[in-house]
Amino acid sequence: MVTHIKKRRLRIYKDRLNIILDIAQTINQDHSIEDLLSEFEILLREELEVGKILVFTSADNKWHNLLVSGVPVTEAAKINVEEHLLKYKGIENITMEHPPCLKGFDAVIPLYHRYRAIGFILIGDVEEEHQGISPTIKHLKLIQIISNLIIVFIENKRMQNALLEQQALQRELELASRIQQQLVPSVEQLPQSTKFKIRSIYHPHLGVGGDYYDAFMLSRNTVGFCVADVSGKGISAAILMSNFQAVMRTLFTARVNLKTLIHQLNARVNESANNEKFITLFIGRYNLLTRRMSYVNAGHLPPLLYDKNRKHLLSLEKGSIGLGMLDFIPTVEVGRVRVRKGAKLLAFTDGIVELDDGSQVESGTEDIERILANSNSLDENFEELNVEVDALLEKGSVFDDISLLGMEFM
Repeated sequence: MVTHIKKRRLRIYKDRLNIILDIAQTINQDHSIEDLLSEFEILLREELEVGKILVFTSADNKWHNLLVSGVPVTEAAKINVEEHLLKYKGIENITMEHPPCLKGFDAVIPLYHRYRAIGFILIGDVEEEHQGISPTIKHLKLIQIISNLIIVFIENKRMQNALLEQQALQRELELASRIQQQLVPSVEQLPQSTKFKIRSIYHPHLGVGGDYYDAFMLSRNTVGFCVADVSGKGISAAILMSNFQAVMRTLFTARVNLKTLIHQLNARVNESANNEKFITLFIGRYNLLTRRMSYVNAGHLPPLLYDKNRKHLLSLEKGSIGLGMLDFIPTVEVGRVRVRKGAKLLAFTDGIVELDDGSQVESGTEDIERILANSNSLDENFEELNVEVDALLEKGSVFDDISLLGMEFM
C-alpha cells in the first residue's frame, strides 16, 4: 500500500518533472533569450517562491547581467562577477558567510561548460525571516537543473547568432569582392597596341583591398597608367580606393598638368579620408610618338624601368609625399624619361616585397628586379611573377594586398 508520505513525494517529483519538461519544451520552441528569461523568472518567483534572482552570463570575454528580479538595479550593479563570484566552483549556501554585496542572497549557483564558467545564478528569499525551510534552499537542486538548461540555451543561441552574423558578413564580403573585381580592370580591359603591351596581377589579401591599378588611353597617341595603395586594408580601404578610382578617371586627361593633378587628387583624398588614411600613388603618362614618359611618384614604391639594350635598371622615384598626408603638398617634382625600344616597366605595391618569414617582416625588391631585369618578354616575366606570388601565398608570407602592373614598349 502506498502511504500518504509516498504519495506526497511522488506528487512533488511529478511536479518537478513537469517543470523541467515545460522549460525543455519552451527551449525547443526556439524562443528569444528575452522570452526564455521571462519564463525563467515567472517559474522561479511564482512556482518556486524565489524572491530574488540575478543571472550573469559570459559573452565576448565580458560578464553581463541578463536578469535582475526582486533586487534594486543599483544593488545588482555592485556585484562584480570576477571579484565576487568566480571563486565559487559549486552550489553554495551563502546565508551565513558572504561578501557584503551578496547580502540578502541565500545561494549561488555556478554553471560551467568544459571547465569554463559560463554563468552564475544568485537566488534569495523575499523575507529575511520565514517559517520552515527556505524556498531557495528547498528547491536548490531543481533550480540548478533549470538554470543549466537556460544558460546552455543562451550560450547556444549566442553562438548561433554569431554564426549567422559571420555568414551574413561573409556574403557581404563576397559581394564587395565581386564588385571590386569588376572595378579593377582585367588584362582584356587594359588598352593594347602594337607599340606597347600591358600585363597585371591583382590579389586582395582579405577578399577586398586598398590596392588599385589602371591604364587607359588618354588620347589616340597617349596612354595613362597608375598604381596606388591605401594605408590599411579591408572594407574601409576598398571604399576609399573605389572613390579614388572614380576621381582618377575624371581628372586624369591628356592635357592636365601632372603637378596640378596631384594637388587635385590630394584635395579629394583629404575630403574622403578625413585625415584617417592616405594613399601612395605612382602615375605616368606615355606618348607613343615621342616615346617620352612623364610621371609622379607620390610616396609609392619606385617602379622599375629596365632598358634591355643597355641592361640598365632605373628606379622611378621623383615625385612628392603621399596623398592625404598633408592638407597641401609643398613640392611636386615631375619625372621625365625617354623610353627606349624593348624597355619594360614594372610598378607594384608593397604586398609583394614586404613579407613575413615567421619571425619578422623582411622587405626587399631583389626578387622583383631579378624577374624583370633580363631579355625575356613581359609575358614571360609575368608567368614567373605569377609563380612567385602563388608560392608566397602558399607559404603564408603575404599579409597585404598585391598588385603589379607591367608595360613593355615595342
